[in-house]
Amino acid sequence: MSTALRICPLCEATCGLTLTIDEGRVTGARGDREDVFSRGFICPKGAAIGELDADPDRLRRPLVRRAGRLEEASWDEAFAAVREGLAPLLGEHGPQAVGVVLGNPNVHTVAGGLYPQLLLGALRSRNVFSASTLDQMPKHVSSGLLYGDANAIPVPDLDRTDHLLMLGANPLDSNGSLCTAPDFPGRLRALRRRGGRLVVVDPRRTRTAKLADRHVAIRPGTDALLLFAMVQVLFAEDLVAPGPLAEHVSGVAEVRRLAADFPPEAVAEACEVPAEEIRTLARELAAAPRGVVYGRIGSTTVEFGTLTSWLVDVVNVLIGQLDRPGGMMFPLAATGRRERPARPGKGFALGRWHSRVSGYPEAKGELPTVALAEEIETPGEGRIRAVLALAANPVLSAPDGDRLDRALAGLDFMVSVDPYLNETSRHAHVLLPPPPPSRSPHFDYAFNSLSVRNQVRYTRPVIPLEADRLSESAILARLVLCVSGHAGADPAAVDAMAIEGTLGKEVADPASPVYGREPAELAARLTGVDGPERRLDMMLRLGPYGDGFGAEPDGLSLEKLLAHPHGIDLGPLRPRVPGLLKTRSGTVELCPEPLAADVERLRRSSADRPSGLLLVGRRHLRSNNSWMHNVPALMGGTNRCTLQMHPEDAARLGLADGGLARVKGDGGELEVPVEVTDTVRAGVVSLPHGWGHARTGVRLSVAGASPGVNVNQLFDGSRLDPLSGTAVLNGHPVHVSPSLQH
Repeated sequence: MSTALRICPLCEATCGLTLTIDEGRVTGARGDREDVFSRGFICPKGAAIGELDADPDRLRRPLVRRAGRLEEASWDEAFAAVREGLAPLLGEHGPQAVGVVLGNPNVHTVAGGLYPQLLLGALRSRNVFSASTLDQMPKHVSSGLLYGDANAIPVPDLDRTDHLLMLGANPLDSNGSLCTAPDFPGRLRALRRRGGRLVVVDPRRTRTAKLADRHVAIRPGTDALLLFAMVQVLFAEDLVAPGPLAEHVSGVAEVRRLAADFPPEAVAEACEVPAEEIRTLARELAAAPRGVVYGRIGSTTVEFGTLTSWLVDVVNVLIGQLDRPGGMMFPLAATGRRERPARPGKGFALGRWHSRVSGYPEAKGELPTVALAEEIETPGEGRIRAVLALAANPVLSAPDGDRLDRALAGLDFMVSVDPYLNETSRHAHVLLPPPPPSRSPHFDYAFNSLSVRNQVRYTRPVIPLEADRLSESAILARLVLCVSGHAGADPAAVDAMAIEGTLGKEVADPASPVYGREPAELAARLTGVDGPERRLDMMLRLGPYGDGFGAEPDGLSLEKLLAHPHGIDLGPLRPRVPGLLKTRSGTVELCPEPLAADVERLRRSSADRPSGLLLVGRRHLRSNNSWMHNVPALMGGTNRCTLQMHPEDAARLGLADGGLARVKGDGGELEVPVEVTDTVRAGVVSLPHGWGHARTGVRLSVAGASPGVNVNQLFDGSRLDPLSGTAVLNGHPVHVSPSLQH
């Protein structure tokens, strides 16, 4: 028996774990008390990582469809099938005949951080879909328009703020999102212990709301109206004070003109929040020495998600809390770009191309996931005939899974990279399973750029990879070779190509620490046991804390990081404006034209009151989308698929706790058990996301025993935030009645 360190890959908190290993199996997990970031915190998901790791339903070998049946095959046979399936389609119809679907788990793995962009570059298809348009794309779009960089997403400086206004977020259950913060609950309690104030705006009295000083039970989907009214109050009461940031901000006067149409009295009825309470929210936030507004999925997966995301940052700018300790700040990841002198950039553009059928504009290089089914089904030039699904299960995660299920069944060819035969991968012609977490390295390329404290950690596999398995990196590298017409080449060539390309650009950049040096000499100095580690070493050395390949001997490298198994603390967040700005003006462009043009749509919405109830989602601490439903230790208890409903609504509709309700939306109807509770406000019902494991051909024995219903089947995909292409999954009108079953 031995112990090993591992960073948990099961949510955005990225906690350090100490695993117990016995005879090649993970038999226990506890928090790593010496981890520089998580300090021993662990949640039920992390504690159950051994059970997930050893899940008997996980696939060990590839599956290839032969005569209509998926059968086990060797890796060489599987990639031969990939080549034979894709090459004729690409040759006859071109790259637009292939759609790529990227699921949320990609941001939780080393391979997911390194290879998808190489795959897209080799394929050259514009038909790219991801979980982003079911989640956070509005924040990418607003950040792109404000700062010129869609990935420049500021996070609340949790450990130094004294007033946190949180909209549509429930970190006590989610562990945080677009804000990487191990022990988020402990950080919120610390905020209150030091005399700070927590205000939660949410239609449900969540576990986070119960911890708050004030809970505002807003009507779902009206966060943008609330925030615009707060902006109006800030201007009307002379509370605008951008501070030192003012010289780097443009468009303030334009925002003031737009906000004039949204006084609290004009939005109070739509938000169902009294006008005086809206004023109080604005005044208290402006009076706080270090205050911040933070919005998450309940404020992004709504009809005005991009406007809401924009207004979150507008408020932070106007009260002088953007890019300031205790406010909203921009992390600086160890593998990010070194900071350059401030100068104007290329800016950010929307709608550089459009989807073939409905003409949806792209955002950040992606099309709305709701467009995938119609792009497969609709005949004509450019129709998607093949799909590459990387850790994606859109049949459960996207609206109208039934339609998408039928569309995927009609594809000419499909490849899934997934450890399970699930609701989506069951349609694959080739299924390539990556190994479990214990046999994979871990580095948080995505989440370190969203961290509430700058730090860097890396863990190698804690159990060796068996001879008959491929690492996820090798799987994706071989997939890159298949789509680029080099299927027989050594997968290491993909990493070598990436290294050569990066170093070639760096040596030509006068601002780089390796300017003027020879790429081959630099590549020869890289360390690591394989290509992914060599790429990590390169990024660390070139990054903002790196050794510059010897130019700064005390800086970071892979070798130095490996010498610190519990990680390296890089210090608190620090101001980064104007250096990070890439807008054409070189300023924070507070009133971009696409956002200003969408304000009229928001203004009209204040009078729109659809009939029926409004549906919102919810998270469970022991679940992450559909990932965890096959782990026995994480099922049961409060982790149930029920329709939460306020007692008044239940009584009015003749529904009782434990009885069945019929829920009907734009895309279909479901029957689901009722849970009567006053934690959800009247007029609102709540169903969790990620359930619906009842389809045939799925090998998820535990999840299949308690399948639940797929909430996304209530949506037909017609309701979108037009700026980001994000599906409306919260604040969606539904009609609820007693079940027809007796």
